[in-house]
Amino acid sequence: MNLSWEFFVTAIGLGFGLAMDAFSVSLANGLNEPCMKPRRMGLIAGIFAGFQGVMPLLGWICIRTVAEKFSLFQRAVPWIALILLCWIGGKMLWEGLKPDDCEKEDCCRSLTVGLLVVQGIATSIDALSVGFNMVDMRYSAGMAAFSALLIAVVTFFICFAGLYIGKKFGTRLANKASILGGAILVGIGFWIFFS
Repeated sequence: MNLSWEFFVTAIGLGFGLAMDAFSVSLANGLNEPCMKPRRMGLIAGIFAGFQGVMPLLGWICIRTVAEKFSLFQRAVPWIALILLCWIGGKMLWEGLKPDDCEKEDCCRSLTVGLLVVQGIATSIDALSVGFNMVDMRYSAGMAAFSALLIAVVTFFICFAGLYIGKKFGTRLANKASILGGAILVGIGFWIFFS
C-alpha cells in the first residue's frame, strides 16, 4: 500500500468535497432541532460519516466486480438524490408551515433515525462515483478502505460543525427554522440534480 502525501491530500480533499451536501443537510437538521444534545449531534454526524465512507468503498467494489450493471445506476443518482431530499425537505416545510400547538421554548422537533438514514443515503449517493474513480487511480483494497475512512472522519467533523451552527441559528429563528431547513434540503436536491 503506497500512502504518499498525495494520497492523503486527495482523500482529505475528497472528504471535504463530498461532505458539503451532508454539511448543508446537517445545518438544516440543526435548524430543525435547536435543542439537540451533543450525543445526538454525534449520532447524526456519525450516520452521515458512515454513509460517506461506505459509498466510495461500494463504488470501488462494484467496479471491481460487476461494472457493467452499475453504469445504468450511475445515471439515476441525481434523480434519487432529488427525490429523497425533496421528500424530506417538503416534509420539514410542511411541518414549519402548519399551525403548531407547542410553545417556542418547549417545542423541539426530533428527526427519526429512519429520516436520518434517508438523508445519509441522499447526500452520499454521489460518493459512489468516487469509488468508481478509485479503480481508475489503481487503488488497492487497502488504499480504498483507508481513503474511505479518511473521507468518513472529515465528514464527521464537518457535519458536527454544521449541526452546531444550525442549532445556534435554530434557537434564534424558533418556529421559522423548520421552514428554512426544509427549503435548504429542497435546494440541495435540485443542486445535486442539475450539477
